[in-house]
Amino acid sequence: MNKKLKNLSAKMIDYKRFAITLLCVGSFFYLGTILPTEGKTAFDVNGYMLASVLFLAASIGCFLQSSRYKKNLAELNELDSQ
Repeated sequence: MNKKLKNLSAKMIDYKRFAITLLCVGSFFYLGTILPTEGKTAFDVNGYMLASVLFLAASIGCFLQSSRYKKNLAELNELDSQ
């Protein structure tokens, strides 16, 4: 049981790190859309926006998965303490 708890805890931490990294990358792509530069075409702006939305959606997915693992970990800790 202890090995399973450690595994769930490691997965929860990993998914949270993935989510934070994806959130940072998505915000940099968003900054690429709002900062004015010479020669930026509509295709570039749309590409940056699409990348930003995809990275932010993946970040939300990773945060949700991390919270699921956290919930499972809390349930197993509760069962283990009984």
